Amino acid sequence: MDRAQKEKVVEELGQIFESSGVVVVAHYTGLTVAEMQDLRGRAREGGAAVRVAKNRLAKIALEGKPCASMAKYLEGMTVLTYSEDPVAAAKVVEDFAKDNKKFEILGGAMGGEVLNRAGVEAVSKLPSREEMLAQIAGMIGAPASNIAGAIGAPASNIASILSTIEDRAEAA
Repeated sequence: MDRAQKEKVVEELGQIFESSGVVVVAHYTGLTVAEMQDLRGRAREGGAAVRVAKNRLAKIALEGKPCASMAKYLEGMTVLTYSEDPVAAAKVVEDFAKDNKKFEILGGAMGGEVLNRAGVEAVSKLPSREEMLAQIAGMIGAPASNIAGAIGAPASNIASILSTIEDRAEAA
């Protein structure tokens, strides 16, 4: 790899570290090509991406970024899994790690916050952006349906009372 290619990789990695909601670093020593393809496929399905890069270039790309202290995880054979959704990449790697004991999650970063192994696991248990939006929409819609029900209830109550009075008058 010549200098121009290295500069391009550093620039691409810098973009990943700046624009991603979450970046997870893991060791992939011992994984087969098929297992790595499986990880890439799962990441694609989950809205994340996988990148293998030289640790030295990744450390250069981290310089000056809010998550620069994440560089301590860049030792050995590492793979970066990242996504714009702050939860997607963490969910993908946690699921993959359950099925592949050779895949070891080291830590990562969420914005400027550096995460250890437990932090990545905690983030993976959070609802995704889409799930959160659906919950918020449901919460916003619930009061409106309650108001509509409350407005309509007195009219139906009056109608049932009139029906009961009418039935009693006919019976008498």
